[in-house]
Amino acid sequence: MARTKEFDPEAALQAALDLFWERGYEATSMADLVERLGIGRASIYATFGNKHELYLKALERYLETRDPGLVEELSAPGPALPAVRALVRRFAAEAAAEGERLRGCLVTNSAAELAPRDPVVAHRVELSWEQIETLLYASLTRARARGELPEGRDPRALSRMLLVLLQGIRVVGKASTDPARVRDAAEEALRLLD
Repeated sequence: MARTKEFDPEAALQAALDLFWERGYEATSMADLVERLGIGRASIYATFGNKHELYLKALERYLETRDPGLVEELSAPGPALPAVRALVRRFAAEAAAEGERLRGCLVTNSAAELAPRDPVVAHRVELSWEQIETLLYASLTRARARGELPEGRDPRALSRMLLVLLQGIRVVGKASTDPARVRDAAEEALRLLD
């Protein structure tokens, strides 16, 4: 007879996500995971695989749950530019908020820590960025068609600039103790949409 799991795999995955998000991949050891998840090493391996596989599962969970309203936000009927502006301002506010600031964004953290040498993580980061860029591009294209964005503005270039800005906001927000730094940068970038 197969043994039943004596722990909740979903709760364990969330605990692993939180630990990786707080410390990063390299600074999190298997001993740290055992302690935080409250389950044995063998159970971790049997349920999630090795540390790298667990990290990938945690990153997937983050991607699935972190910003589920993004599509609805940027695809809502009506004027498009207010939604784009609200998104940029929300990223800046989150990056300046004390609890969020210290952890940053797991995608951005993964890009900086692992993507240069881990093609699987790099691919997942790229997919996340492509989704955000595509949503921004669609919104900005709609804004230009509605006359909200001047005709001469390139929605593709603007969407890429905003993606880079959003990721930069996450990095600077995590390291800076001056919340005005990210807010001022966001507001200055938004002037490009006028």
